Amino acid sequence: MADGRRGPLTALNDVLAALLRALLVLAVAVLVIPVSLQIFSRYTALIPSYIWTEEMARFLFVWAIMLGAMLGVREGTHLLVDLWPPGGARRQALLDLLADLAIAVLAGVFLWWGWRFTEGAFYRISELAELPLWLIHMAWPITGLVWVLFLLERVLEDVRVLRGRGP
Repeated sequence: MADGRRGPLTALNDVLAALLRALLVLAVAVLVIPVSLQIFSRYTALIPSYIWTEEMARFLFVWAIMLGAMLGVREGTHLLVDLWPPGGARRQALLDLLADLAIAVLAGVFLWWGWRFTEGAFYRISELAELPLWLIHMAWPITGLVWVLFLLERVLEDVRVLRGRGP
């Protein structure tokens, strides 16, 4: 908040963003292992060709993308296009509010259809690594939910600016 006070939603989102950053670093760090095994097994006879590595890499890659998308919404860099010349704070808040509305619609799609997508995976496993498929499918509704939390904080700040109580 502009006046130094922090609301409970901002504090919650700060903790959530820190957790997401740590998970993103972990996902990318672990992603290096199966991808490296795939590469080395193709070009050397020293390492056997592992089939599960492709599936594991795909799972980690999807989660890394979704974690990055969540953080992008928090930081205001996801789905960002600068079309308008710089203006005052109130004008910018209005434009941000419209952009946040568009992202909120997408978050609703991710929540609703992502959950339906996940329901179809509850009793299925992946073919090679035999991992439960809901582990990868849950990325979509979780992303939608986190976007809603982050957008709520942004919308509240934009409304404060539009009412003349912000920067």
